[in-house]
Amino acid sequence: MGEYKHLSAIRSPKDVKRIPEQEIPALCTEIREKLVEVVSVNGGHLSPNLGVVELTVALHRCFHFPKDSIVWDVGHQSYTHKLLTGRYEQFDTLRLKDGISGFPKREESPYDDFNTGHSSTSISAAFGIANAKLLSGDNSYTIAVIGDGSFTGGLAFEAVNNAGRFNKNFIVVLNDNKMSISKNVGAFPRYLTTVRIQPWYIRVKRGTQNFLSHIPLIGRVTKAILRRSKSGIKNLVYKNTLFDDFGFTYFGPIDGHDIEELENAFNAAKKETKPVLLHVVTKKGKGYQPAEENPGEFHGIGQFDIDSGEPLSSHKGFSAVFGKTLCELAANDGKICAITAAMTGGTGLNEFAKTYKNRFFDVGIAEEHAVTFGCGMSSKGYRPVFAVYSTFLQRAYDQLIHDAALGNLHLVLGIDRAGIVGSDGETHQGVFDVSMLNSIPRTTIFSPSYFDGLRSTLKNAIYVQDGLVAVRYPRGGELYRPESLTDESVDYNIVGSEDAKFLIVTYGRLFSYAAKAQEELKKQDIDVCILKLCKIKPINPQTIEFARGFEQVWFFEEGILNGGIARTFSDMLTWSGFEGCYHIRAIRDGFVKQMTVDEALHMLRFDTEGIVNIIKKETKA
Repeated sequence: MGEYKHLSAIRSPKDVKRIPEQEIPALCTEIREKLVEVVSVNGGHLSPNLGVVELTVALHRCFHFPKDSIVWDVGHQSYTHKLLTGRYEQFDTLRLKDGISGFPKREESPYDDFNTGHSSTSISAAFGIANAKLLSGDNSYTIAVIGDGSFTGGLAFEAVNNAGRFNKNFIVVLNDNKMSISKNVGAFPRYLTTVRIQPWYIRVKRGTQNFLSHIPLIGRVTKAILRRSKSGIKNLVYKNTLFDDFGFTYFGPIDGHDIEELENAFNAAKKETKPVLLHVVTKKGKGYQPAEENPGEFHGIGQFDIDSGEPLSSHKGFSAVFGKTLCELAANDGKICAITAAMTGGTGLNEFAKTYKNRFFDVGIAEEHAVTFGCGMSSKGYRPVFAVYSTFLQRAYDQLIHDAALGNLHLVLGIDRAGIVGSDGETHQGVFDVSMLNSIPRTTIFSPSYFDGLRSTLKNAIYVQDGLVAVRYPRGGELYRPESLTDESVDYNIVGSEDAKFLIVTYGRLFSYAAKAQEELKKQDIDVCILKLCKIKPINPQTIEFARGFEQVWFFEEGILNGGIARTFSDMLTWSGFEGCYHIRAIRDGFVKQMTVDEALHMLRFDTEGIVNIIKKETKA
């Protein structure tokens, strides 16, 4: 690795078009080597990108970007697109602070037409772009590239339903690799399987159309009648796909690793006068054996050894503890069910899925459905637990209010990746769930700092609380724990002298940094007490009464200020008659860019150094 004859010479898609056809396989090999080289150091989404190398090269050879537009669904498979659009020199900075993003960003390049990071949005966005072009008299092409996993999201079907009436120059590329992050589930993936194994029907359809067209006088009339017919004869002759029925012209299945076949399909699609869906079959992880054998593991991965494919660091995390605890509780309770939205492994549910198959439900990339599905189970006396990343829970806000809270149904949320997540950047930071849930009546939120707290709060959420209950926990494992905190309460803990003048209030991961700051400040003769919240909604009135006795109170919150717990706590403290000074350190009205978790916490002044400096400054003022 390291020698990139063709790739290093590419400054724009024009250079891709100039490469002789016989040299394209060599270019694709170089791209894969570069992807493995950089992701092994920076982490990132490897297997999705390895699977779309030929597809991306063919797109750039057949279309004229940025005049033509392309929207990548999720965007986690856009690394090759970045390499071919003038970002080769910056590619080593992928996902690093101040480097290029792991997702498409309009501010990063004119070749990135739409910011993406969550699934199922591409067809809607691309269709909007296509309509804007039509209104402007622009006849260029608009392409949406969406995976079969993302197609299980309802927004994709809403967009296809709307776009089927469009006239031309709109193309949807369905990248079918038989996976999302976990193995695909549901009726749509099964449907694609039947289409994959019956490629002959498209040839029959075309042959029949050509045959009818050449019959003198009656051929064209017969062809038109069959098109309009709802009879079984039409289905026998045309063998329509689901996409045809939506109004698209369907091409496929197409070998997604055959450049010639891809280019022929794209050029044919450009001639159609209706919207086109190209069904492209690819292999996730292609070209790197460890990723081919374990595409789910290499979907999103940290640093790893290139030769062996083994991760360079591994530790027991909150996700694993969550999954193990849920299995232990389910062993003695047949009413406990686990729900995930295509994230079985990521949320720690692999063992539950194997052990309790009939009580495990992967609903695909459909968080809205997951919440309401869980509410339906709850209405009949079951105990559903929906494990979901904080950033993806955002999509189910309406269902949390309308179906869970309003109906007062008992649904437990295991909110993984809560808080700062690092190099995936703005689209994936888990900093909105608290403000979102804090606004919903009849909701309880726990935010433990340690594994024992996660175990106890999960049990409490299932058996003690009513209504909508969330247990949120960060990515990774436990951090520093002071010796004085022997047991993490499900409500709150007081750490330090109650006779101190100064109080820190915090919860979740930030408690570890606050505890270290407390020790550092003690060395500088600044005595600080810590109020560690675990149940952050509703706030226990005893904690307000306790905080009233301090001269200065600082609240550190790894979440959005507006609507957050710090604001709620400060209001309650003010109403109680508190006469001291109150300070909030939270994320202001903005987004947190890509960088490591440590870098982000340092920038936000949430780490030990930041907390110490803030308190020292205020106590001297």
